[in-house]
Amino acid sequence: MTLARQGSTAALRLPAVRWLLLSGTSESLASRGLAVIIGYQLYQVTRSPLALGWLGLVEAIPALGLALLGGHFADRQGRRRIVLVTRGVMLLAALAMSFVSTGERVSLAALYALVFVSGLARGFGDPAASAFEMQVVPAQVYVNAASWLGSASLGAAMLGPAVGGFAFDLLKAHGAYLLIAALQLLALLAVWRVPFTAAPPVPSAEQEEPIWDSIRAGLTFVRRDPVLLGSMALDLFAVLFGGAVALLPIFADDILKVGASGLGFLVAAPSVGALLVTLWATRFPPTRHAGLILLVSVAGFGVSIVVFAVSHLLWLSLLALAFSGGFDGVSMVIRRSILRLRTPAHLRGRVASVSLLFIGSSNEIGAFESGFAASLLGTVRSVWLGGLVTLAVVGVSAWKLPELRRLSLAGLGLAGLGAEKLGEEK
Repeated sequence: MTLARQGSTAALRLPAVRWLLLSGTSESLASRGLAVIIGYQLYQVTRSPLALGWLGLVEAIPALGLALLGGHFADRQGRRRIVLVTRGVMLLAALAMSFVSTGERVSLAALYALVFVSGLARGFGDPAASAFEMQVVPAQVYVNAASWLGSASLGAAMLGPAVGGFAFDLLKAHGAYLLIAALQLLALLAVWRVPFTAAPPVPSAEQEEPIWDSIRAGLTFVRRDPVLLGSMALDLFAVLFGGAVALLPIFADDILKVGASGLGFLVAAPSVGALLVTLWATRFPPTRHAGLILLVSVAGFGVSIVVFAVSHLLWLSLLALAFSGGFDGVSMVIRRSILRLRTPAHLRGRVASVSLLFIGSSNEIGAFESGFAASLLGTVRSVWLGGLVTLAVVGVSAWKLPELRRLSLAGLGLAGLGAEKLGEEK
């Protein structure tokens, strides 16, 4: 029986996938926990919301600014080596944060500098990690693997902030950073343990090709593939206009009147919905009519956001957010699979960097857009209008991108492998 027909655990039968699962979960727990720890510590020291805004900017600028360059190096150097080095840098940064947090006075400049270093590591490491994952997972089980890896990431997204918060209360900042360092060490060791035979060498490329020509090749490939570009753009605009996460504190405090504890439930609700759906996708992968399902899922996300915006009941708001996360979870599995199956092996790092740039831009710029729109239009109106804009984006995408609308991933395992071979021959 082939791996593709072994059911919901097909991908988990591969040691490489199991080690990737452990590495991704540990790294996600560390990054989510670190965000809570350093954010809470900075606010305790400064009592300034602006300090938190600078925190996100200091990490986002190097992470997004270097993503395309990181994709270039991921296609020129050993991807495993890049992941190991960059995660080693993040491990050392966490240890350094622990060191600077031992005294009575905390150096804000040192913390910001270490966050910037972590952002540099992410800029180089994230494209390589994505390409490495695509390199070691067989195409015929990649949809199943994407569901498991996505589920682990969502589970970490739910648990990571709680881990960071409890660690801060129990161990203070110094000990909490040591816990983050331990999780980063576990993530690093798990990547190191991926079987060597599961990581074939990166396909040869023209070593003399100028860096900017190399980066342009990845951008050009995405631009010329309407399915890849359409799926990335669809997610970008859906999150950019339809996201409401940045405004959840306002809904919790001023609209639903549920306070900080209710805010915790609101923040967790999308991850709960997404986790349930991605676990379901491990058994029933959304391969047949994948393009249509993607469009319907993004539309469902928009409808859920509209319902959340107009709700004044906690249970309905939680349900709407859970559905928004569920629809986004289906979208994530399909987009991840499209990226794997339609990208030649020699371009995976650069194409992954373009995808990460889309995702990062939608999250960071989307948060700014939400706040700016709310200041102009009011919180509730800005959110339900954003949901309607998402529905309009889906309609335009379905009209302008018939290739995406008709896309099916059923039986594309061999096709994906063929694309790799074609890319290598070129």
